[in-house]
Amino acid sequence: MPWGPLGAGFLTGSVTPDTKLEASDFRNAVPRWSTDARAANMALVDVLKRVAAGKGATPAQLALAWLLAQKAWIAPIPGTTKLHRLEENLGSAEIKLSTDDLTEIEAAISAISLQGARLPEAALKMTGL
Repeated sequence: MPWGPLGAGFLTGSVTPDTKLEASDFRNAVPRWSTDARAANMALVDVLKRVAAGKGATPAQLALAWLLAQKAWIAPIPGTTKLHRLEENLGSAEIKLSTDDLTEIEAAISAISLQGARLPEAALKMTGL
């Protein structure tokens, strides 16, 4: 089960390198959320936005639809406290990605070198990965 499949909000398309986080926000400790890493990683969000627009979907819906298209047993766990986000996330199950769509997405994201670790070093050590 993919935990945090929307990258703590990054893959929703609502985050920019200039997004200000509250001082208590855990993402301040995540290397991938540094201003420089966010700027470099926007290429991934740009891919999601482009493909999502062609599907009449949001970037978040496309990210979840992509996960659902990987294997029948994959069950992403997006978190939210907002009903409209829950409804948006549920809409991802209605998006059908063709083989061509998946090939296009894979080609685009394989050309992107993500910057910053996905979790702080101490948290990564606890995962055993």
